[in-house]
Amino acid sequence: MSVNEKREENIAVTPAPAAGLAAIANSGPISIMSYCGASILMTVTNKYVVSGADFNMIFLLLAVQSAVCIALISTLKHFGVITYREFNKNEAKKWSPIVFMLVGMIYTSSKALQHLSIPVYTIFKNLTIILIAYGEVLWFGGEVTPMALGSFILMVFSSVIACYGDTKPSPDGAVSNFSIGYFWMFTNCFSSAGFVLFMRKRIKLTNFKDFDTMYYNNLLSIPILLGASFLLEGWSSANLELNFPAGSRTAVISAMVFSGMSSVGISYTSAWCIRVTSSTTYSMVGALNKLPIALSGLVFFNAAINFFSISSIFVGFIAGLVYALAKQKAQAAKAQSLPTAGKS
Repeated sequence: MSVNEKREENIAVTPAPAAGLAAIANSGPISIMSYCGASILMTVTNKYVVSGADFNMIFLLLAVQSAVCIALISTLKHFGVITYREFNKNEAKKWSPIVFMLVGMIYTSSKALQHLSIPVYTIFKNLTIILIAYGEVLWFGGEVTPMALGSFILMVFSSVIACYGDTKPSPDGAVSNFSIGYFWMFTNCFSSAGFVLFMRKRIKLTNFKDFDTMYYNNLLSIPILLGASFLLEGWSSANLELNFPAGSRTAVISAMVFSGMSSVGISYTSAWCIRVTSSTTYSMVGALNKLPIALSGLVFFNAAINFFSISSIFVGFIAGLVYALAKQKAQAAKAQSLPTAGKS
């Protein structure tokens, strides 16, 4: 039998389900929709958990999410779906400063989401992009193009509009909720930018890949989060009853577990989207994704709906889109300049 005949025979016996799965695994539109869906699920689930009137155990919530994430990726590794490096003490020591910054970032993020609506939270997250961009200018020799600067102005403008639109009263009192929520939001923007910039420097020491980073981040954060929970959060039976009332206990615990699974979903779908499309497409999807996430807050959590709130969502959406385009143009200009530099 010739080589061509063997190839034809192999093609003929290829199972249809396997071919269908391969088509899905290499589908750009499906990867994009999966990434958007995972982002929305993660945000909505976290908002559901922290929106309880008496919920005050955010460190415990984050510890459960990290534990679920470790359990899930360990299972996936066992079955050969993913791979990541084994635990190493020296690498853990090098990575530990990142984990403390990560804990600060995710804690302030959860506190901001607890006090603010999803649309306002999503719009203000754009401000982190500005801080990261200028941090890269200071520490990595980055550059802010006029188009990127225009997107930053739109981001600030959308945040100002969002403040005017955030008029829905809260059980705690509108003034108190406003000040506390925005305090946590601005704190999260600075802590998120610091985490990203510092990780960019630190990651060179370890050469971590995506799942290596996920493994170490979640594994090392569990003892920190549990310790903070035991020290700072009330573990009395009365407080546990407030956080997990009998009527919604199963739903809250299930949501905590599901949010941990969603974090794995976001990491996987991010890598999937980049693999089957491109980094440019992925950045565009990240910009466009803010619109459905913000709108999900209007649909699921009865956020304030008025001219300002709707306008802020669309201005923030345009700002993200302009930034993605600016990033794309900067990358194209850099790629064109490299051959010229080589000739000189």
